[in-house]
Amino acid sequence: MAKTLIGPQLRSLRQAHNQTQSDMARKLGVSSAYVNLLENNQRSVSVKVLMALSEAYGIDARDLVKDSPASQLSELRARVRDPIFSGDEPDLVELRAALDHTPKLVSFFLQLHENHHSVLETIRKFSAGDVPEDVQDLRPESAIHNFFRDHSNHFPVLEDAAEAARAAVGGPPEDLFFSLKRYLKHAFGIDVVVADVDVMDQTLREFDRLQGRVMLSEALDPVNRNFQLAHVLAFVSSGEALNDLVEGAKITTDQGRERCRVELANYFAAAFLMPYDAIYQMAETTRYDIDRIATHFGVSFEQVSHRLTTLQRKGAKGVPFFFLRIDTAGNVTKRFNATSFALAEQGGACPVWAIHSAFANPDVIVPQFVEMPDNGQFFTVSRTTNRPVVSRHSQARRLVVTLGCAREHVRRIGYAAPFNLDDLTDIAKIGINCHICPRRDCSQRAYEPLHVRLPLDANRRGSTRYQS
Repeated sequence: MAKTLIGPQLRSLRQAHNQTQSDMARKLGVSSAYVNLLENNQRSVSVKVLMALSEAYGIDARDLVKDSPASQLSELRARVRDPIFSGDEPDLVELRAALDHTPKLVSFFLQLHENHHSVLETIRKFSAGDVPEDVQDLRPESAIHNFFRDHSNHFPVLEDAAEAARAAVGGPPEDLFFSLKRYLKHAFGIDVVVADVDVMDQTLREFDRLQGRVMLSEALDPVNRNFQLAHVLAFVSSGEALNDLVEGAKITTDQGRERCRVELANYFAAAFLMPYDAIYQMAETTRYDIDRIATHFGVSFEQVSHRLTTLQRKGAKGVPFFFLRIDTAGNVTKRFNATSFALAEQGGACPVWAIHSAFANPDVIVPQFVEMPDNGQFFTVSRTTNRPVVSRHSQARRLVVTLGCAREHVRRIGYAAPFNLDDLTDIAKIGINCHICPRRDCSQRAYEPLHVRLPLDANRRGSTRYQS
């Protein structure tokens, strides 16, 4: 008769009840040495002990023996032969040792392998043939995001160029638009014209280098007029620095390189309007009060939020933030990152995140602690921002800006002051989006994840149709 070995199951049962081997031995009326032998599969379990286990722990003894070591070994042996693994496969001695001593790890491995094949099957269904080369290439937005992130969203050469340009433009902050117009004219022969909305034809800024003219739409408020002129100043005063950085980005497409040049010019513009030393000192002094900083520099909430992600100079580092902007449909329209936070490349942000509820509270800062599926915890503040409206026929276009950092930095931020920072339970469990979120018990789940098969029990209905 085959031996009945239940080592891994017995160990899991004991650990689930937070017991030592001595505790379990007393409960079963056997010696602790015998429990140790059972757990290490050095003794076969007797019917008497199985009955004692059933009575002491209220379980069906059959549950302990239904997954026999032989069947588990067979499954494990089949999985490690998958071609995705390189090198020699483990021999039977190693596999038996894994089952005997690390049963939970083996269980996780088998589950991961199953999820891997589920993802492969999903990809096969979507691909339906060979993938075109242009789809295989990295999207320009992703390549640019990776380039900025590889530099911790900080470019010293642009910081220096912007600081020099601000000194050359001169003038007090309240007269910046006039000072920029005068400097562009005298230094580069560029005229600035604020044009009628109808003339601009849905365009906010148009720069004609050959004609020596910048046209700005009257739909732009003073804050954004300054930013657009600073953006143009980046091209005419620091074009060589922009070109060198774009070349270093190693982006393969012309469109991607031009988009990267635009984003770098935006970086220059923010650094011009908010010089590094000044904004760093104010951020630290005000505990990152975004509205207070915006008022001081005469810029917008969104511009300050974006600028705060760039304060990564050695010796004067600000809080490492990530920045995210979404529209009402959840599409990510801008993102920058100086953290480990995995930002969505395209829409579908998590509805549990207050980034969505901010739409219902216009112009109100919504703070929140969030936790990702990998247990990484972050503090975020979200607030609406508005796009220019050109006429009564144009709908107001409201977006939400979110700024966030890892929990370890939160004591430097004033928005977190009302929270009990030692309370780890007041936290929203979020994900990037439902398609790739592995959370099994989320009441907001809209889709079954692509890479995880959720358990299904036809006799139970959870809070969503995907939860049972």
